[in-house]
Amino acid sequence: QVQLVESGGGLVQAGASLRLSCTASGRTVSRNNMGWFRQAPGKEREFVAGVSWSDGSTTYAASVKGRFTISRDNAKNTVSLQMNSLKPEDTAVYYCAAGVEYVTVVVLTTNGYIYWGQGTQVTVSS
Repeated sequence: QVQLVESGGGLVQAGASLRLSCTASGRTVSRNNMGWFRQAPGKEREFVAGVSWSDGSTTYAASVKGRFTISRDNAKNTVSLQMNSLKPEDTAVYYCAAGVEYVTVVVLTTNGYIYWGQGTQVTVSS
């Protein structure tokens, strides 16, 4: 079993940066694709970014590409999301997720992930 805990959320002004961190415990996630999702009030949970376990390749939603960067540190069992040039529409609860072990394709939907954190709130004011 894997437990995921996110941190780093907060309230910032538009144009600012935040760095979210996700720490995994229970076992290593070095063989799991990792992803960040977000959910705004009244909306479905949506994919933000993912990183492959096999080659470290990254995938981003079009809305965040060029502004957000996902990275992983297998030695520390962590995954991070650096968010720059934040916009009010980035306001949401951000969730860290781990995919099925050994699956190589980064899935862009929630059903591709089996472990979830509790989420961290990011609020961007205009």
